[in-house]
Amino acid sequence: MRKKYFFHKEKSHFYQPGEEIRVNRKNQLEERDSLNSVKSRVVLAAVAFCCVYLVLVLRLFDLCVLKARENSAVYNYSQDEEFKHILKYTEMPIMRADILDRNGTIIATSLPTVHLYANPSKIRHKVELAHKLAKIIPDVSYESFLKKLEMKARFVYLKRNLTPSQQYQINALGNPWLEFEKSEKRIYPHKNLFAHIIGATNIDNDGVSGLEKQLNSRLTESDIPLQLTIDSGLQDTIREELLQAVEKFHAEGASAILMDVRNGEILAMLSLPDYDPNSNNNISERAQFNFTTKGVYEPGSVLKIFNAALGLESGKVKVTDKFDATQPLKLRYNVIKDYRGENRWLDLPEIMIHSSNIGSARIALKVGKDEQRRFLESLGFFAPVKSIEVAEKGIPLIPSYKNWGESTVATVGYGYGISITPLHLISAFASVVNGGMYYEPTLVKNNKNTTSHRTLSYNTSMQMRQLLRGVVVKGSGKRANVAGYEVAGKTGTANKPVNGHYVDKKVYTSFLATFPVSDPKYALYLMLDEPKPIKETWGFVTSGWNTVPTAGKIITAIAPQLDLPANNDIYESRHERIINAAYTVRKNNK
Repeated sequence: MRKKYFFHKEKSHFYQPGEEIRVNRKNQLEERDSLNSVKSRVVLAAVAFCCVYLVLVLRLFDLCVLKARENSAVYNYSQDEEFKHILKYTEMPIMRADILDRNGTIIATSLPTVHLYANPSKIRHKVELAHKLAKIIPDVSYESFLKKLEMKARFVYLKRNLTPSQQYQINALGNPWLEFEKSEKRIYPHKNLFAHIIGATNIDNDGVSGLEKQLNSRLTESDIPLQLTIDSGLQDTIREELLQAVEKFHAEGASAILMDVRNGEILAMLSLPDYDPNSNNNISERAQFNFTTKGVYEPGSVLKIFNAALGLESGKVKVTDKFDATQPLKLRYNVIKDYRGENRWLDLPEIMIHSSNIGSARIALKVGKDEQRRFLESLGFFAPVKSIEVAEKGIPLIPSYKNWGESTVATVGYGYGISITPLHLISAFASVVNGGMYYEPTLVKNNKNTTSHRTLSYNTSMQMRQLLRGVVVKGSGKRANVAGYEVAGKTGTANKPVNGHYVDKKVYTSFLATFPVSDPKYALYLMLDEPKPIKETWGFVTSGWNTVPTAGKIITAIAPQLDLPANNDIYESRHERIINAAYTVRKNNK
């Protein structure tokens, strides 16, 4: 009985096939087939998904096609100013935008790079790692790497701007505590050519000088390239001629600006010595100094241009008026003399041709202090040139109204007493020859932020063109009289002050020119700093012997680049034919 009971008890734990299915009293199944249940649910989910997907497709079709056609028929987005702004500007995915010249040539760009950094507190075997890094990056010493790795810090830059090869080799080391930071490196393909215009960026790619600093926000907020008014070809041509002049005359430096007198656009601007902005190592202070925009100096006789224009504009001086230059002009605190003077009465054209200090001083005294100051202020001589898009701007040195006495009036008349930059000079000069309109100088193409104003009448401008043409044809500017291009201008030689005293042989020689004078289009400023006397100049260091012939070479070279046709008038053509005929006769006689 016990075995039967025990066997019966164990049998209750084992079932014959089919016995595990529970059947109700009506012999029906209590559970459904699980596989059929899953299939039903999958089908239901698929149907629901298709319905939702179909609804979304229909809705998108309605919004993108049907509604878009209706909206385009009702509203033209191209007329919306806000929409135009969105089309023009986008958030910049890179750090700095490219900079182009007026023809689209890239003069500054950014290339992707990486910086290597580490967490020194986590790194082991620092000596071994420093050796490996020094082999991969030979321009950084083992000692320098080891010093950084032994710093008690959690972050330190080991090397900036790695090459792709260096990055690959460092990755292969497999050190988890060496990390890379994505960055960009500023590249200047033309090296020294635009150094003082573009400037440079620092190690963090922020502008620190020139246009890079002044327009740093613009360059980092938009990916649209910044286009300048500068022409690379003209810039290169002028730089080559300047370098030759500096070498020939053993000058300390040189500067040049080429401007379109019709709108104030600067086509070329150079200051020598210059530097390569791709390398910031061992650059002298002089090389970094942009004389064209920051160098303030007493310009000398080129200032007689504005003195003559002032006299004519005031109505107190006429072209035919004569002034006593027979002897030095004695003032209370000054005696004004002429350099190789004519010692006779001179009219206005002769004062300009012979660059008479005495005659210019008498014109200034005749006009008077107040009119002189107002005119010079209208030319922009009393304030920095704010419109120029470089960070380096010189502040003019101007005597106060109280200290602007008779002696200042006279000395300003022939080029001393005030100190301004070359940019001040050429901007004012452009207004004298272009019909009397002063245009704020700019380096940015299609710049709508600049302004203009009238400084003198059109008639005065026409008279000044004739006076300046006379200087080149008959005066000290003869060596710049390039046939066919009607050059007009004025020379200037200013003594440099040394320890409060002017030194005769230390001078700035300059030349302001425009061409063609019959319809002025361009103005050229040229300056040599301390040119030395050579055999070819017969020991002279005045402007007519160095800057003027240099300007002639520059105008000859750049006129074709400017697509400026030569205008050989009948007199010049006849003169050339006579010379050729005489040469032919002489050759035949031989």
